[in-house]
Amino acid sequence: TSLLLMAGIMVAVGLCRRLTRRQLRFHQRLCTFLLEMFSTFQICACTNELCLLGNVEPKPHTALTLTYGFTVLHGLTLTGSTCNPCGTLQPMWGGGLSVKMGGLKIGAQFVAAALARMFMRFIWSLEMAEAHFGAPSQGCSNPMQTTEMQAFCIELLFSVVFQLTILRVESVNPKYKVHLIALLITMLVYAGGNLTGAIFNPALAFSLHANCFYDKFLSYSLVYWIAPSLGKFLILYVF
Repeated sequence: TSLLLMAGIMVAVGLCRRLTRRQLRFHQRLCTFLLEMFSTFQICACTNELCLLGNVEPKPHTALTLTYGFTVLHGLTLTGSTCNPCGTLQPMWGGGLSVKMGGLKIGAQFVAAALARMFMRFIWSLEMAEAHFGAPSQGCSNPMQTTEMQAFCIELLFSVVFQLTILRVESVNPKYKVHLIALLITMLVYAGGNLTGAIFNPALAFSLHANCFYDKFLSYSLVYWIAPSLGKFLILYVF
């Protein structure tokens, strides 16, 4: 049921993206906003569902396999979208994207994160699968299983590694690049998923753990917003 749900989300988003490109190609700002919103919605919604499958046996093989597989599918179906506020900072820093358009994309990403959260909580309330039982009533799931400073360092390091890899594989054939990035994300999730969740995406972090930001805003914004953004700026400054 969960796999069918995620496949349905991807198909629906693909249709919405195609319709947006066709109908709004002369309205650049609205088209950009909607494309980025739909793409980020897909990643956030599917990742919310994947988090519920983390305890499926055999652990952690099932969760890691699904992470790799769906990361590849996201990379193949969401070309042209960053779906990550940190990724949007790079063209803004280099002058390839205006501040206004960059802010529009980041706004779309956070809107999508909130919509994906609400949509998945509604789907979970229907209890279509065993993993959905009790999911809507969960508060802050507390992904930080270590100290705040260690969590900050982990997310900072993972952001640096991820962003550096993105820069290094820019010239690689796209059909190979998507697998390299998916493999890297899977490895980072395996290495730090049990400590911080290995998110290194501010919008995705907000979608997955919105209640935590309400309860412990300073702590979670430091780890899941500032740390990955700082990692991105370190890469931009060095390279």
